[in-house]
Amino acid sequence: MSASSFIRALKAEGLTVVEVGDWRDHNRNHKGPWGPVHGVMIHHTVTKGSARTVDLCRRGYAGLPGPLCHGVITKDGRVHLVGYGRANHAGLGDDDVLRAVIAEKGLPRDNEANTDGNRHFYGFECENLGDGLDPWPAAQLEAIERAAAAVCRHHGWNERSVIGHLEWQPGKVDPRGFTMASVRGRIRDRLK
Repeated sequence: MSASSFIRALKAEGLTVVEVGDWRDHNRNHKGPWGPVHGVMIHHTVTKGSARTVDLCRRGYAGLPGPLCHGVITKDGRVHLVGYGRANHAGLGDDDVLRAVIAEKGLPRDNEANTDGNRHFYGFECENLGDGLDPWPAAQLEAIERAAAAVCRHHGWNERSVIGHLEWQPGKVDPRGFTMASVRGRIRDRLK
């Protein structure tokens, strides 16, 4: 999917999209390939404040340069596009999980970190403190559902192509505050 197709797919799914800087060409492609892409990964940011969150995800920080995802989904349900191509969001994860995503089957437990996820997943960072207490507004949950469904619809994938970071990499807890099973259920219903 080209960057132009990506933004068209998001808008066609009814999302409000904000283009941030040179997002179409902002990536980490010089660090390795992007693709083949097989799924969508959902994260929480452990941040507060939409402007700060979007800036952090675009620029990154010492030791982890941006972009840290493709789109930032803020509390108000807007999707801020900060990069396109390889992004520093998934890190190393479990090759068994990747095989399950490709086959669109149930996920095994992630028990190793041996496969480059930045190469294989679109990433959406979602503004939330990730403490299990910070609320997830209905508009934001709907935007997560719509954004993931948009990518799945474009590629002909089903809801099993959408995973949480916690299902990919041992020790990760994001997203916290809702279950990926509930999100996949919503995506399944939207794709029907």
